[in-house]
Amino acid sequence: MRGFLASSIGVTCAAALAVPLAPPTAAATTPAPHTTTAAARAEAYAPGSTQSLPLVPLARDRTPDTAEQGVPRRHVRPFSLVGVIWDDPATELHGRVQVRTRAAAGGAWSAWQELETHAADHAADPDTPESTSGRVRGATAPLWVGESDGVEVRVRPESNPATTAHAPATTTRTREATRAAPAAPPLPTGLRLELVDPGEGTPPAAGPGPGEGPRTTAMSAEIPALDRARTEAELLAQGAAGALSAQQKAKPRIGPRPSITTRRGWGADEKLREKKFVYTKKVKAAFVHHSATGNNYRCSQAPSVIRSIYRYHVKSMGWRDIGYNFLIDKCGRIYEGRAGGVSKAVLGAHTLGFNSHSMGIAVLGTYSSKKPSSAAVKAIARLTAWKLGLHGMNPRGKTYLKSGGGNLYRKGKKVRLNVISGHRDGFATSCPGKKLYAKLRSARSTAATYQGR
Repeated sequence: MRGFLASSIGVTCAAALAVPLAPPTAAATTPAPHTTTAAARAEAYAPGSTQSLPLVPLARDRTPDTAEQGVPRRHVRPFSLVGVIWDDPATELHGRVQVRTRAAAGGAWSAWQELETHAADHAADPDTPESTSGRVRGATAPLWVGESDGVEVRVRPESNPATTAHAPATTTRTREATRAAPAAPPLPTGLRLELVDPGEGTPPAAGPGPGEGPRTTAMSAEIPALDRARTEAELLAQGAAGALSAQQKAKPRIGPRPSITTRRGWGADEKLREKKFVYTKKVKAAFVHHSATGNNYRCSQAPSVIRSIYRYHVKSMGWRDIGYNFLIDKCGRIYEGRAGGVSKAVLGAHTLGFNSHSMGIAVLGTYSSKKPSSAAVKAIARLTAWKLGLHGMNPRGKTYLKSGGGNLYRKGKKVRLNVISGHRDGFATSCPGKKLYAKLRSARSTAATYQGR
């Protein structure tokens, strides 16, 4: 998720205006602990909410622009996910963001953990309605820490190597070089700590009652898996109006539909997102990501992790919905991401410059040095075999996408990409992590096998 280049283009999500969202730091801000009004107490104990705390200079003997900023160690109401935001999404944070938290159960403090500082590469394409909404904020990647009730944060500006103590300053030439060196970039303005409580989520709908038919998938916790024959039959039935090519009709190349946990299944609060859905014409490629939220979660906690990411994307970063089209946990369970229909070409905000005609899949966790589970890699293959098969795409093949602008390709350039690509193929970033990226070749081959190729 962390960009390799010192380029940060407006962070946002993907596309149409609908119901305006509140500014990220308005209603979500928690009053100081000594506040005792009824309203403050109600907010303090509300499940599914965000505490937003301003960062302050931690070293008084330095100028505000270069001072280390943070939140001194303090007690807060319970939260499970943490991130840092700032005012301008086009401003890059040059420095290190570290956090340590206190477990609500037992009171033990964690070691310092580092947040990924580049989240701009997961965003809507430049000049889209979402990216120009005025609500978007710069942000780190969020980190899942589990239920906690204490926090300490520090943001250390990037030091200019020419001005550090490591460079000897004993000669006139060295002193002149030091004076001529440009100053280190200041920290972004408006730095705030976001502490997200995922809440309990929306209870899934009950099963059908006596005499009732199956409930609609919009009201169900899960979309059931189908075998290959039933998936092909469903595809042909949906393509009766002429949506399928002659080749698809003659020989459907589609993997069996996997089981998918719906938004209702993971407890999405649909009041958070904008109401309208935004679609692209076709899904020609899949971009694989890691969420960079850490690996310290149980699979039973995955819905809580997703609710936290959703709230962070919308309320803290100002996106219109969660950025990814699908998410996968380390046990291989697949979850619906951005709203609009799992079988449809929903425009996401996952790969800046290449959101059109693609879908984004995030594997929950951080896979820079840790290998993804075989269950997660298999889920990538199952999901792409089905979803790409709906659009006649070969998972082992190549395709062309037109860049919407980014730090690798200029706007309008047609780029040849793998049908299943890593995030780093479309943007200069380390996402989806070295270890997950290395598994994509296997995922492509397995997905093609599921399609009968």
